[in-house]
Amino acid sequence: MGDMPAQSGESAHLQDGGSGARHVAIIMDGNGRWAKKRGLPRSVGHQRGVEAVRRLVRGLGPLNLDCLTLYAFSSENWKRSEDEVDDLMNLMRKFIKSDLPEFVANDVELRIIGDWQSLAPDIVAMLEDALAQTANGTKKLAVALNYGAQHEIARAAAKAAANGEITAEAIEAQLDTSDLPPLDLLIRTSGEIRLSNFLLWQAAYAEMLFVDTLWPDFKPEHLAQALDDFARRERRYGGR
Repeated sequence: MGDMPAQSGESAHLQDGGSGARHVAIIMDGNGRWAKKRGLPRSVGHQRGVEAVRRLVRGLGPLNLDCLTLYAFSSENWKRSEDEVDDLMNLMRKFIKSDLPEFVANDVELRIIGDWQSLAPDIVAMLEDALAQTANGTKKLAVALNYGAQHEIARAAAKAAANGEITAEAIEAQLDTSDLPPLDLLIRTSGEIRLSNFLLWQAAYAEMLFVDTLWPDFKPEHLAQALDDFARRERRYGGR
């Protein structure tokens, strides 16, 4: 495992049905460590992390993705210090205010997954406005807020049971991502190798890539290289 995947060349295989990933998800990890390495407060790391998100959204055009999903705030993140949670929530407010016009101008449709409606009322109102203003975008940016995959699956199973059918298809139809493309590639930055309760159901047959790059240093070219790596993988979906 290195900073980014090597370009493997002739021995690599293209996936059946084409080489392009339609849906990529990223666990944006490493803001705190980025700041610590530089002797800076964690809040500065989170600010630089937001800048990395902004760069990535601006660079989506040439990448030909249908959907990018970002793990922004997990249901477990409430366990962090009150000051850090406040910093994250304030960053969210600033990001929505500053970047919403750019989303609209760049044809990006914002989607939110997770229990986001239990956030602070002013944030919920801002998100509802952002969802409405970007509803006609053709490139989807899904942001996971107050999200936990185990809770998502439990909610989906309960809804499926209430409808009288507990099957994989019935549960999947009730997931937060039910109207998004199937997940092709899941990336985690910062060198950690775990899913941290993110898209557990959706990742069943997704390709995974763990890179050492800390999130504030992650750039559109890193994502482009990850997509090149994806195109060289052979996806079997349990077959041979």
